[in-house]
Amino acid sequence: MRPRDVVNHWVERFNAGDVDGLAALYAEDAVNHQVVMEPLHGRAAIRRLFEVEFGRASMVCLVENLFEDGDWAILEWRDPNGLRGCGFFCVQEGRIVFQRGYFDRLRFFELQGIEPPRGSYLGE
Repeated sequence: MRPRDVVNHWVERFNAGDVDGLAALYAEDAVNHQVVMEPLHGRAAIRRLFEVEFGRASMVCLVENLFEDGDWAILEWRDPNGLRGCGFFCVQEGRIVFQRGYFDRLRFFELQGIEPPRGSYLGE
């Protein structure tokens, strides 16, 4: 599967709030680095991120642009509340092996109407 196809599946599962389906798109030893926190290592840690996020916020990813270059897919997105961001996905053998995402953490919490967690982004 091409990187663009994997990211399209990622968006579908994200918009469905499908934590297990999202986790299945990542390699067992994948790294997910959302710049608002330290990188997460491994599928289990990445699954936990989605579990926490979908447990505290209503999220929708609307694709603005999706580009592909070799093993990489680049996603520019927005949500219905006006938050914007972008994600870089390195895909090998049909699985995400590395992801880096950029968005405004404080704006995310403000638009969701929730208090930012004390301590780490995941509230741990």
